[in-house]
Amino acid sequence: MANSVLIIDDEKKICSLLARIIGLEGFTVFQANTGKEGLKILKAEDIQVVLSDVKLPDINGVELVKEIKKIRPYTEVINLTAFGTIADGVMAMRNGAFDYITKGDDNDKIIPLVYKAMDKARLNYRVYELESKISRKYSFESILGKSRAITESINLARKVAVTDTTVLLLGETGTGKEVFAQAIHQTSPRISKPFVAVNCSGFNPELLESELFGYLAGAFTGAVKDKKGLIEEADEGTIFLDEIGEMNMDLQAKLLRVLENQTYIKVGATQTSKVNVRIIAATNRDLKKEAEKGNFRLDLYYRLSIFTIELPPLTHRKEDILLIAQHYLREFTAKVNKPEFSMEKEFSRLLLNHNWKGNIRELKNVMERVVILAEESQLGAHLLPYEFHNEHTTDDPFNMQAVEKQHIVKVLHYTHGNKTETARLLGIGLTTLYRKIEEYQLEK
Repeated sequence: MANSVLIIDDEKKICSLLARIIGLEGFTVFQANTGKEGLKILKAEDIQVVLSDVKLPDINGVELVKEIKKIRPYTEVINLTAFGTIADGVMAMRNGAFDYITKGDDNDKIIPLVYKAMDKARLNYRVYELESKISRKYSFESILGKSRAITESINLARKVAVTDTTVLLLGETGTGKEVFAQAIHQTSPRISKPFVAVNCSGFNPELLESELFGYLAGAFTGAVKDKKGLIEEADEGTIFLDEIGEMNMDLQAKLLRVLENQTYIKVGATQTSKVNVRIIAATNRDLKKEAEKGNFRLDLYYRLSIFTIELPPLTHRKEDILLIAQHYLREFTAKVNKPEFSMEKEFSRLLLNHNWKGNIRELKNVMERVVILAEESQLGAHLLPYEFHNEHTTDDPFNMQAVEKQHIVKVLHYTHGNKTETARLLGIGLTTLYRKIEEYQLEK
């Protein structure tokens, strides 16, 4: 990150003088005589600190602060004025200025102030980069796949994201429900507020209540001081309740209160607390059927399911499997610093035919394992877990050739594709093994 300063002042002599003084400190200095010219430089150059006169020919320097922040949110602005007023100073600070000083009287303060503003700008930039990275990671653009099934789910989520409506995400384990919840939050007006995720199946009922709603000191043994609940932590933001179907009936009633009037009661308290939170829930259960059986509150189901989005299992979006596999292949290859890999036809065929009970999460884990094991640029079928080779087989289990084929696959898998070791364990010659591999089409 460069140490660049932009000076905007219509008095050219003052502009040049400030440029020389600041330049002697080792900063790269740019000059502009109008607000418009300054904004043009700001768009083209990586500027950390702007010194701007308040009285410019085309725009008030105090108002210019807002325009600068729109272009580069991390840049710090110091307003300079010949005739300082309290009103201008207050307005400058409200607009995001780092400081507001009077020309002439405060010349000795300019250099120390520039150094302080530069330090703040560097910190701003790190925060900005981190927030941008998080935003990209959890955006709808980060959701992998181009199939019609996933595209329809994304389109629905985009529409509801900009509202404050409660959302219920339905889908099998590993279909990306939390990724969708994060994307909804990141696209909502609550983006700058907290996103809190809770797995309802990860706590027993008593612990889940105290985690969600918090408690007062003395509410139970070990409660030595007041504790905020996760709902309070998510105030003005979003709380994501994963595996909502695991929540017990008593706690469901308390959650219903939050949905109905945004109030809750801490454990050990007698008075209600107010909260402003959006709820996104997720489950792999059929909550309506669970409600009909008496295992889930029907009134809560109706409040949660105002807007329902179903996330398709991987087997319903087969055209996305290889695309997602390639994504994780690149990701894990970069992590372990290995050269690029390509997938053999049989490897790809087995990926496409697998039942993927764990969906995207399972595919991610499989590709990480494959990258760790791979020693050649071509990814062969032998790198896939053994169960991949036994699915959808039409081979007769009583046929000798079928038995032989499966046994060779098993040993190849055991040796991680080492054909010399496979031939040794099978007790056959290497040439014979290659012939069998070709005969049974174990590599394509």
